[in-house]
Amino acid sequence: MDRTLGERHATSPDTTDERLDQRPNAAALTPSRSVDVRGQRGFDELLADRKGLLEAPRYPGQVEAIVAAMVRAFTGGHKVLWFGNGGSAADAQHLAAEFSGRFLRDRRGLHSESLSVNTSALTAISNDFGYDHVFERQMESFAQPGDVVVGITTSGSSRNIVLALEEARRRGAVTVAFTGNGGGRVAEIADLALIGPEGYSAIVQEVHITLGHIICDLVEQALIFKS
Repeated sequence: MDRTLGERHATSPDTTDERLDQRPNAAALTPSRSVDVRGQRGFDELLADRKGLLEAPRYPGQVEAIVAAMVRAFTGGHKVLWFGNGGSAADAQHLAAEFSGRFLRDRRGLHSESLSVNTSALTAISNDFGYDHVFERQMESFAQPGDVVVGITTSGSSRNIVLALEEARRRGAVTVAFTGNGGGRVAEIADLALIGPEGYSAIVQEVHITLGHIICDLVEQALIFKS
């Protein structure tokens, strides 16, 4: 699991003069869901942590912008790349597979990959360049103009995610950050962001995967039912 607790404008990639800032201000953020791990808590308390997780008013606009970017990428013959650490790496693999396989409906396969599955690449890059560069180096190899790259970090400050998003932007890809806890560094550099709740990593990841599924569904519908 991504142990750093806890991403930028919900910006339409093809309207650079019309930036829609979906970042919440401090007053709009949900109350802290941090916990004292030294004490015991029961089912009801744990369930209470999740109350209202999906009800933030910023989510529809952020999701809509990400869906539009991915639809443009796929219809233009481009790809969507995903990456993260720990539990966020698992989410990256999961969501990439929803596109390369299918989510709910029969359709053509879509070029979508996770950058955390090639153990030879991961270990070689980490050994030769350092783990901070494990995704940045892959951006040098794979990211192209028109692609969408999605970095997942519950804190918004994972160094290897930050460096990879910066490299992807230099290469002309549309950068998307899935984050929480107010954003972090990735909120300052990504084109689009899905900013999850305040709280520990598991809480943020639960929002990421649920809204990730909604994104996959909406992208799939747009590609199938477009006029």
